[in-house]
Amino acid sequence: MEKCLKLVLLLSLLPMVGMGQKIGYVDTEYILNKHPDYKKVQEEVEALGSEWKKEAQKLDTEIKELYNALKAEEVLLTEEMYEERMSVIREREREAVAFKNRVFGVNGQFYQKQSELMQPLQSKIYDAIDRVSKRNALAILFDKASGPSAIIYTDPRHDYSDFVLEELGLDENN
Repeated sequence: MEKCLKLVLLLSLLPMVGMGQKIGYVDTEYILNKHPDYKKVQEEVEALGSEWKKEAQKLDTEIKELYNALKAEEVLLTEEMYEERMSVIREREREAVAFKNRVFGVNGQFYQKQSELMQPLQSKIYDAIDRVSKRNALAILFDKASGPSAIIYTDPRHDYSDFVLEELGLDENN
């Protein structure tokens, strides 16, 4: 009984231990959108993605044209000629799928290039977040942009996003 009472008392005191710690949050999406380098990176990524999308569309168009040509000549072809052309079309379809997977897949070239271009900017921002956190003696700093399950309610007085922008030397009007 005495042990249970001590345990209950100890557990009731635990929340008081954490009360002295400062907690804050930043919105990295807000910070990124304010950073001028982010717009340049986005433009470069969009241009590259657009180029690869055109290439993928070109492959799809080529396959459709092959199908249309086959359909138009279908009555004139022997079964062997028909199968030969179908195998060419299937091969082009496999090539198109392989291209799309290689470029736009989970770890495709588009994703890798985007990560490569964003990495220096993200490093700058996270270094600034680290300096702001240390200067303000924060124990925990959440990222509001991480998703709705990360933070349910935020008090604006704990938002350190503008401090991070200031640390990066960026004006609020960017």
